[in-house]
Amino acid sequence: PRASASPAVPYCHPHTSIRPLALRVSMLAALPLACGFAAPALRPRSVAPAVSRSAPLPFMVATLPSPEAPSAADYEAETVEDIIARIPLSGLQGKAMRVEKSDIPTKAQVRQAIPAHCFKRNTAKSMMYAAISVAQSAACLWAGTLIPMKAAFAPLWLAYAAVTGTVWTGMWVVAHECGHKAFSDNLKLQDAVGYFLHTLLLVPYFSWQRSHAVHHAHTNHITKGETHVPFVVHGREGIENGGGEHDLEKAEKLGKRAWGTLQLVFHLVFGWPAYLLWGATGGPKYGTSNHFVPVKPFNTNLWPASWPLKVWRSDLGIGAMLGVLGLVASKIGGARLAMLYGAPYLFTNAWLVLYTWLQHTDVDVPHLTNDEFSYMRGAFLTVDRPYGRVFDWLHHKIGSTHVAHHIDCTIPHYHAREATDAIAKAFPKAYLYDPTPIHTALWRVASNCIAVKLQPFGGRYTWVPVGSQ
Repeated sequence: PRASASPAVPYCHPHTSIRPLALRVSMLAALPLACGFAAPALRPRSVAPAVSRSAPLPFMVATLPSPEAPSAADYEAETVEDIIARIPLSGLQGKAMRVEKSDIPTKAQVRQAIPAHCFKRNTAKSMMYAAISVAQSAACLWAGTLIPMKAAFAPLWLAYAAVTGTVWTGMWVVAHECGHKAFSDNLKLQDAVGYFLHTLLLVPYFSWQRSHAVHHAHTNHITKGETHVPFVVHGREGIENGGGEHDLEKAEKLGKRAWGTLQLVFHLVFGWPAYLLWGATGGPKYGTSNHFVPVKPFNTNLWPASWPLKVWRSDLGIGAMLGVLGLVASKIGGARLAMLYGAPYLFTNAWLVLYTWLQHTDVDVPHLTNDEFSYMRGAFLTVDRPYGRVFDWLHHKIGSTHVAHHIDCTIPHYHAREATDAIAKAFPKAYLYDPTPIHTALWRVASNCIAVKLQPFGGRYTWVPVGSQ
């Protein structure tokens, strides 16, 4: 789908951005950088050489010069099965590594396999789910007002923050659906709902809408990926995020337990603000962007055409919400506001990063070179996971039906389960589902997914086990 104000900019297949180094000294970066163990969620990215741009055609993916593959002399002759045999395996058991270009269907073939009604948006039903999420969120907030501000109630405050932040994530997902044009055929209503709900959670609606569309266009692309792009062992400037060999050395020195714990903290606590403030975890084509300031000193290539105006419009909402929070703090006190709003807010942010991280990362899920990448191949490198009935209900199945969402982001969440089942049945070799419990998968990714290297065939970047480089 496209923005009504900028029809040349597609939402599912947009173009690219770059990010200078303006926020390297910010508070969020200071802690990990000072420790010498900056996580991928926070570390600044190298900037790719500038390339000329023009407005893309709808559903067109921009291209970059492809990196030259390593010569055969750089590695021992090996096959995909050789690689799978020496790396840790997820519940996929190497399935993602075995998928070839020829196994990936076209978008038209997938749409033919999915029942036609799955693509139809029902405004009344969408509004119902939005109302449910808002009502649940308001009920949690009201319950928090009953908790005394005393040290003895600290465990109750922690439980409140965890539950409320989890529930608020449902509102976030509804707004996410609005940003993808999957909420309603009424575009004004759709943007109004998305803008309101995201603003409540201090998310710049239009800014995120644009950058998230870039993520969809280049999922698991080593150069143009927008989020969770790994560091590469001896990476080449402008093509790959370099320095992977240094991260592997640090991980080996720290040990798996300490490294994994650091990654969990950096990603789940600092990851979301780092992404909004300087585009952390993006590929080298994106440099340092800022979701609130679409002008220099930040890189501006993420915001073509009418997008700078939309960023400022997002900022108006964020400013208004901060004003409301300031007014509330003046009435009830900053400490109580921090517990009622700030603590759940941190949990909501953690959920957002957790979902995105696990949807596109695991020990046997590769990233791709420019030559091997296609929109559909990136979509089919998305992983569905078992979040259970409670989280699926609260979060509108965002984690368990995400493959279908990446194939066609206009499918409403209430049709996503049916669409997912159709995809899994029609394309069993390409569809990825990992049955590993979420907490186990999260630890596996945090402690093992450190850096990748380009294999001498197939255009795949695979994760390097610690101590093997």
